[in-house]
Amino acid sequence: MTQMWGMFALLSILAALFVVVPFLRRERVIAVDSDANAERIAIFHQRLEDLEQEIADKKIEQGVYDESVVELKRRLLNELSPEKQLNARGNNRIFALTGLAFLVAVSAVFYSFTGSQKQIEDWYSAIDRLPEFGERAVLQQGEPLTQNELQAFALGLRTKLAESGDDAVAWMLLGRVAMSLGDNDMAKQAFEKALAMQPDNNNVLVNFSQVLLIDGSEPSMNRAARMLSKVLQSEPSNMDAISLLALIAYERQDWQEAKAAFEVLQSSMTQDDPRYAMISERIHDIEHKIDSNAHAHNETQAPAGASLTVSVTLSESIANQLQDNATLFIFAKAHNGPPMPLAVNKLKQFEFPITVTLDDSMAMMPNLKLSNFEQVEITARVSQDDAVTVQTGDLEGKSEIIELQNAPSVVRVEISRVITSTGS
Repeated sequence: MTQMWGMFALLSILAALFVVVPFLRRERVIAVDSDANAERIAIFHQRLEDLEQEIADKKIEQGVYDESVVELKRRLLNELSPEKQLNARGNNRIFALTGLAFLVAVSAVFYSFTGSQKQIEDWYSAIDRLPEFGERAVLQQGEPLTQNELQAFALGLRTKLAESGDDAVAWMLLGRVAMSLGDNDMAKQAFEKALAMQPDNNNVLVNFSQVLLIDGSEPSMNRAARMLSKVLQSEPSNMDAISLLALIAYERQDWQEAKAAFEVLQSSMTQDDPRYAMISERIHDIEHKIDSNAHAHNETQAPAGASLTVSVTLSESIANQLQDNATLFIFAKAHNGPPMPLAVNKLKQFEFPITVTLDDSMAMMPNLKLSNFEQVEITARVSQDDAVTVQTGDLEGKSEIIELQNAPSVVRVEISRVITSTGS
């Protein structure tokens, strides 16, 4: 603060000198001796008398006389011009003081509109009130924070983190405050920091999942689902995680999973809880959707014929190469037969391990179905760009050759290799 005021004073002095000095310098240049002016006027009158005597004695003509008088007057004016400037000398100080006052007035008005003094004061106030904001926000002591106080709280937390280094609790608080302010970008950055320092902190995982759900993109939804699954592995009764998973399942139209999650939530409430009726309506809506889908499926689906139950897992050695926006293809192809898949299941939302069914209803062409062949091979491929064709960087796994007549109850496929070239 002291340095800021010092710079302000220095700039003010320089500006004042810039305005005042030109007037002061001009006064020194125009200083004139008044006795010298009186002497010049006396010389002028003497010469004028000489000219009048010469014209009277007819030594010069009238035209020459007139020209000589004009020249004498012009010369006198030139010699007396400093005296005219001297007469204005007293006004220069007025001009200097006026300019200085104008400079101060304009600077004050400009600073009142554009200066940062108020922001600096708010900044120091936010730092001083940081403990108070923390008690009111976290411990629910006192009045809830207003919008302006939330902004001051976020400013104080950022200053604390910048000065004292990484603090997982401070980062998580900053993320929650940013969520309250509607700044999802700041919230994600804060939770990323907190999660990097405490990867198993369930509070961070749940809060981060909320931000990702607000984002709403498919990669964000997938990441949120993985975080919440991790929370439930260590804390199966975490109602916040269950409720968020229920919302994710509902958005994905996974009605069975959504119904199960909402029923778990409802079982943890009493009937006088205001949320109980809302969840009951949501469960009833989901049941109606399940019944409608089942009815439509029964009307449109022909008998499946041959079918295979396939369980797909992902090798831990390549699990870190799985991208959030990937697509999973599980398909059957005839052994020593046409290259066209006999049955294909495409999944945009998935988690490993996953179990699916391949049957004749998934055939790409009427004459190329599972039931038309005796031996098949199952392939599971994770595509990075939503394309069923083989691409470099895809993850893939294949089953052994399967005899459809003696097929196991579950065909197991492990995705264990990375496609390094389209010829592999």
